[in-house]
Amino acid sequence: MDIARTRAPDDWIATIFAAQAVAKGGIVRRDDRWVDREVGRSRFEFEVRRRGFHLVECGGQLIVICNQDGMRVIC
Repeated sequence: MDIARTRAPDDWIATIFAAQAVAKGGIVRRDDRWVDREVGRSRFEFEVRRRGFHLVECGGQLIVICNQDGMRVIC
């Protein structure tokens, strides 16, 4: 069963990137199916890139590392 979008894509993006974790350079995590439904993967990736952040996908989760520093995957 498909679940309808809960709000306008621009509003959804604004809400996600207004989180305190973003302002502190932390991380935000969202279910990949939720992102696909609300704004689509390409729009989400565009918004992450536009901010100079990093995006990792693991186990059905999209993890945004909200800083522009270099990144190294340890394991």
